[in-house]
Amino acid sequence: MANSLRIVVVGGVAAGPKAAARARRLDPEAEITIVEKDRLLSYAGCGLPYYISGLVENRNDLMATPIGVLRDPDFFAKVKGITVLNETEATRIDRAAKELEVRHLPTGATKRLPYDKLIIATGAEPIDPPIPGNDLQNVLRLKRVEDADRFRELMTSNSCPMVTIVGGGLIGMEMTEAVTACGSAVTVVELLPQILTMFDVEMAALVEQHMRKVGVRVLTSTKIERIVGDEQGRVKSVVTSAGEFPAQLVLISVGIRPNVQLARDAGLIIGPSGGINVNEYMQTSDPDIYAAGDCAEKRCFVRGTACFLPLGSVANKEGRVAGSNAVGHIERFHGVAGATALKVFELNTGRAGLTAQQARDLGIRVVSATVAAPDKPHYYPGAEPIILKLVADRATRQLIGIQGVGTGDVIKRIDVATTAMTAEMTVDEVANLDLAYAPPYSEAMDVLIHGANILRNKLDGLLEGITPDQLKAKFDAGEDFVLLDVRSPAERETFSLPQSIHIPLAALRGRVAEVARDKEVIVYCKTSLRAWEACRILAGLGYNNTKILDGGVMAWPY
Repeated sequence: MANSLRIVVVGGVAAGPKAAARARRLDPEAEITIVEKDRLLSYAGCGLPYYISGLVENRNDLMATPIGVLRDPDFFAKVKGITVLNETEATRIDRAAKELEVRHLPTGATKRLPYDKLIIATGAEPIDPPIPGNDLQNVLRLKRVEDADRFRELMTSNSCPMVTIVGGGLIGMEMTEAVTACGSAVTVVELLPQILTMFDVEMAALVEQHMRKVGVRVLTSTKIERIVGDEQGRVKSVVTSAGEFPAQLVLISVGIRPNVQLARDAGLIIGPSGGINVNEYMQTSDPDIYAAGDCAEKRCFVRGTACFLPLGSVANKEGRVAGSNAVGHIERFHGVAGATALKVFELNTGRAGLTAQQARDLGIRVVSATVAAPDKPHYYPGAEPIILKLVADRATRQLIGIQGVGTGDVIKRIDVATTAMTAEMTVDEVANLDLAYAPPYSEAMDVLIHGANILRNKLDGLLEGITPDQLKAKFDAGEDFVLLDVRSPAERETFSLPQSIHIPLAALRGRVAEVARDKEVIVYCKTSLRAWEACRILAGLGYNNTKILDGGVMAWPY
């Protein structure tokens, strides 16, 4: 094996092991070494919240193959013929000599590993905000299995009845459910005006509304000022701009950043998103060095710009591409749509592409549509509601974004829309997709098809809509308009929006004189299907300033 290709991989969690395994399958003779700073490797980091909650009982399940074999250094050596140097830190890349300097952390011993191809998969690191008291006992971050061990230990000891989670992003939301499942009361503190900034404001508000219903205190536009400890140096309270709250445990989860120090010190180009700049082959600015996973910059093909997208799904795909190319098997990674799924208690949520606000920030003229409907026919047992928001480019009619929230099957629709965006389909093409149908799975015209048709109606000038946050802004500003409820009297009794007049749809033609002609008319019902009918009736009777409330009261989050 004197002439074997030497491949060194830095990072042993997701992208690194995937790259090494792919390289081994393609080149049985290559000398492959994985260098991992921590003791444990090749674990499912996305599963940590579910281990903490107890849904995953055994921590080893996060590090095992589907048949239960632990992916430890012995497994990599015997099964894959890959050398693993765990508890070993990569300290410097000598690009001229093509050697990687490493240090064994328990002993301090150093050595140099020669390479022909180097793959950097150093992941990301948590952002640690300068909060006074963030070094107290029971102030935790969540990145490694050992972090989850400590969290689970505290949860099962019943010593933390009140927990504060700093940050309303993906990990913060997943951990809110995990902590609640352990029996603790949770306060989420978010500096920005909304949680889950990957959603438009009214879609994030639906998630926030649900969290409050299940007993979680959510504080947005709120700053953590300091964490207060007791005499033993343990957390006892959190001081915020909204007041002081008792807490025995604090999770800081305000985001992560690419871990690129090793690459930067080696003179590799760092991209505008903060990740290592790579081409479609996952090559860095040095053609013999690849980067994959959270440390590598992504290309968002929907927006056409570089982005940072720390997802295990993307990391594994990139690792496969890097491993292929390292052994000369040419493969390309074409970019990301940003498809993301998240479970928040009973809610299934997901998104892909651009939000309406992100698109506007990029200078794109957009039209959006919100559709609320059951995920299968209302008559079929188990039908659950979902709310989708679709975003299209007004100029090209191309679908460029989707968001979904609901107790029904949201992710199926996110995946279909992501496929459509990958193929650069217009909303007209999406509306004509031949999707599988049977009552146990969807309505005859799937909710995604309904959403695409609403977009078509808007693009064709047949319909105007207003989003819940836009209507709320009108309320807050005291604007003068007509808000028309066309539901039945029984529906009206259960809930109604303020300042609305009530004329059931069937009575509208006979009572149209009650609707002012000289004002903007906003119509709503449960899902805005009847509101659309009402707008067409009003248009036929000479009203020229009518809108539906997108998604109806099902999508009203306030």
